[in-house]
Amino acid sequence: MAGFDENIVREYFELNGFFVRQLRKYLVQSRKKRADEEIDLVVYNPNAPIDGVPAGFQLFSADMAKIRRAIVVVKAWHTSRFTPAMLKSSSRVFDFLKKEVLNKAETYFSFDEGEVDPEVVGSGGFTKILVLPSLPTSDPQRTESIELLKEQGVDGIITFSTILENLLRNVEVNHSYQKSDLLQMMRILKIYDMVKEPQMNLFGEWVLFN
Repeated sequence: MAGFDENIVREYFELNGFFVRQLRKYLVQSRKKRADEEIDLVVYNPNAPIDGVPAGFQLFSADMAKIRRAIVVVKAWHTSRFTPAMLKSSSRVFDFLKKEVLNKAETYFSFDEGEVDPEVVGSGGFTKILVLPSLPTSDPQRTESIELLKEQGVDGIITFSTILENLLRNVEVNHSYQKSDLLQMMRILKIYDMVKEPQMNLFGEWVLFN
């Protein structure tokens, strides 16, 4: 199901104005990942300010306009919560932050001289984003989890609840999303009142605490 989860995240970034590159279409299971296989998505938002920086560590849809370029890793462990104990025992969560992986990531944002206008593309680093199910809702576990993620080099996290809420709110029932199975399914659910506004409002409030 990793591919399906990545597609959810891909739709989210595209909906928020990013160009998205999905680096592989296969799942690595029987061997250790190479440096170029640790990153799931590379995203670029040409409309974001070159020096834009999101205000907080947990990112919401309003923050997307401030991110110009980023690498994204999706950890779709939907029945898990990223507690301090889990983060300490699952070191592979941070494999995408290894030096050789980040060096490889630099090449995804490089352009040959004269190929593009540097003032348009911009220069500098990229945001390292981790997509995960949720963080603990109360302290001290929540604060400790965030500190552990920051210490390892994660710049920001997005929860699946934030992503799904944003997709649901932006899908319009009078549009036929024939080029996206995910958005078409969400549209059908809204048409048949399987997803109602009160549910979405509650969902949105829950996001603020996760």
